[in-house]
This record gives sequence, C-alpha cells and structure tokens, in this order.
Amino acid sequence: MFRHLSLILLCLLPLLARAAPDTPVQLRIQGSNTIGAALAPALVKGMLEAQGASHISTVTTRIANEIQVSAQDAHGQPLRIDIAAHGSSTGFAALKTGQADLAAASRPIKVSELSALQALGDLNSTAAEQVIGLDGVAVIVHPDNPLPQLSTGQLAQIFSGRITTWEELGLGNGPIHLYARDDRSGTFETFKALVLDAAGQTLASTARRFESGEQLASTVLTDRQAIGFSSLASVHGAKVLAIADGASRPMLPSPALVASEDYPLSRRLYFYLSPSQATPWARALVEFAQSPEGQAIVTASGFVGQQVQAVKVPPADNMPPRYRTLARNAQRLSVNFRFQEGNASLDNKALRDVQRVVEFLRQHNKREQDAVLVGFGDAKDDPERAVLLSRLRAMAVRRELAREGVAPREIIGLGDELPVAANTAEEGRIRNRRVEVWVY
Repeated sequence: MFRHLSLILLCLLPLLARAAPDTPVQLRIQGSNTIGAALAPALVKGMLEAQGASHISTVTTRIANEIQVSAQDAHGQPLRIDIAAHGSSTGFAALKTGQADLAAASRPIKVSELSALQALGDLNSTAAEQVIGLDGVAVIVHPDNPLPQLSTGQLAQIFSGRITTWEELGLGNGPIHLYARDDRSGTFETFKALVLDAAGQTLASTARRFESGEQLASTVLTDRQAIGFSSLASVHGAKVLAIADGASRPMLPSPALVASEDYPLSRRLYFYLSPSQATPWARALVEFAQSPEGQAIVTASGFVGQQVQAVKVPPADNMPPRYRTLARNAQRLSVNFRFQEGNASLDNKALRDVQRVVEFLRQHNKREQDAVLVGFGDAKDDPERAVLLSRLRAMAVRRELAREGVAPREIIGLGDELPVAANTAEEGRIRNRRVEVWVY
C-alpha cells in the first residue's frame, strides 16, 4: 500500500511543483478585465505553445478576476505567468509600483498616467504602446426588447438619467434599468469619453456597476427593462443595438465596421510596456500578440483582429460620385489609417498597419498602380481647406507606403464627406480624420 502511495506521490510531484506558490513568476500582467478575462490567458497559452512549452494549465485563483498560467518550458523548467484583471487603471498603477511587467488596457493611456510613469520612458512611443486588437463597446438590451437603434445623444440622455422610462423612447412601458462597468474599467472610460463627456453628462447614480463585463451581460439577460454596455466578446445572447453618431448612419458593431473603426463606439485594446526596461517575457508576449498567430487568437476570443482583408462595399446614393465609382469597381481594405492628435503623423497603430497593408498588397500582387488612397477629415469653415487637409493625409500615407515599394494609382481627398462621427467634439473630429485604402 505504501509503495503504491509513493508511486502516486511521485506522479503528482511535477504537478505540485508547477502549482506551488513559490514558483518564480516570469511575467505579471495587470489591468483590463476585457483583456484579462480570456484574451490575455489565450495569448499567453499560444505564446508558450509556440515556444515548445508543455503541461500548460490555466487556473482561476481564489481572488476574483485573477488567473495563473503554469507550464513547463522546453527544458522541463517550471513557468508561471500571473494575470490580474481589475480594470485598465489598475494596470498603469501596477506598472508604477513595479507589480506588473505589462499593463493591459482597453483605452489609451491618460496624460496623468503618462506623467506618473515617465521614469519608465515614453509610454506613448511606438515601442511602448501596442495595439493588440480591436473591440466595439456594444450597447445591449434584453433579447425581447424591440428597440433597433439609438444615437449617441440618446445614449447620453439615458445613461445620465434624463430619459428614465421606455415610454420616452416610444416603446414599452416601465422604468429603464441602467447597467454600467465600474470606474476602473477601460470599457467605462471609453463609453464615458465617447458618449457622456461628449454630451457634457455624467453617469446617473442609479446605474448598477460591475467589475466584470461577463457578469453585466448575464444580468441584462435576466432583466427586460435593462440597458447596458459591454465588450463584444461578452455579449452572450443579449440584443445589440445599432448606434449612430452625428450624421453617421446607424451601425452595428460588425467585425468589418470595428476593424475600420467606423463603428461609433469602436475602441482599441492595448498592451503597454516600458520601452527601455521591459522584460524579455513582456516583449515576447507583445510580439506574439502582433503576429498572425496572435491576431488569429484575438479573433477567436471574440474580438476583431488586425488582419487586412478586402471588403466589397455596396454603392449608395449618398456617396460622392468618385467614391461611388470606387464602390462599383474596387474593394475597400479593412483598415483605416488614423493620425496623432494635432498633426498629420500616423499614430502607432497606423505605423503597424502600413506593414500589414504592404504585406497584403505583396501577397495579392497589387503593389503597382492597384491601390487608391481616400482621405477624409472633419468639417472646416472653408470646405476647400477640408478637402486639402484630407488630401494631405492621404499623401502622408502614400509616403509611408512608398518607402515599402508601393505605388498607389490615385490620391483622393473628400474633405468632410461621409462622416463616421459627430464633428461637435474633438473625439469625433479625430475619428473623421482618416485614410481608406481601396484596391482594384
């Protein structure tokens, strides 16, 4: 009997060693619940598999929204990666105190956080700020709710408590029950910036708050009076509403509209790391997340990856004539180039996207005279100035592509035509300043 017991213990020893709390931690990720709940563990697992690790296990700890991934490397040594998903702001706080090697965020770093973390280097730099995927903040209601769409203005009135009953929206009866993420959440920060702040409103005190997007969506499914917002990856059967911003058409958060960031509540998912002091493990995970294999995991996790695809766009009567011609004869790529705030330099995501577009054009033999760049901008007092600025943005993209051997067929500037957001707030104006790529 003791012999059998000894054999069992010998078999269990490797497992016990991997789970032991004193196993050295190779990587500590803190921050966004949207990323940390499922996407970060999936990316970690994919990276470890690519490195030849074995016995990979993911365990939820006794602390809510914290996960431990353990494995053995290719030489049989134990590995441990800790993930704490308590909200985007907690990731930046953990970077500052040295408790995290990588911050996961579902919104961009704030100016105050940049200042607090300046000892780590410029976290706005291309090396530090890594867009690993895209998401849409989905506005969700109970599946039986007949409401098809809302404007961002109506959303602001609802979530600020100015509209309190479904009758005021022309349907149903009874009070509206508000569900929102907590103040540490990047999802809430995105909704606040794009909806509430843009309308000069604050969240109603009656809103029920959630640390977890999964829990919020599950609660909406049980409440016919509910309206809430969550990541695309945690909708789980709730009804998703189409959203319009300003003069834009109502849009559902489809993969194509989120990939191009045209959907009004699109947002980026980030990893942030020190550009000069990052650990090898943090750099390895970032590079894996940006790879085709990593982007496939982003898509499989319910988000929108950054792989470039060609999409056929149906011509419409409201399109400018030159744009309608493109829609009839060409296909639009699933990426928009956007710019740093206040200048015509491409932002960090756009610089990565240049490489992705070049690779797409190379694979499809379309680097010579097959691509058309279409620039857009926000409204100006002088319409000719708006057209000029939109064309200059397209030329900035052409310069980057030319460095990689791409010669576009044509440059078009359409000024403030076809807005995807309201021009009344800076967030909307930034979204309207974009360059599309079309291919014949």
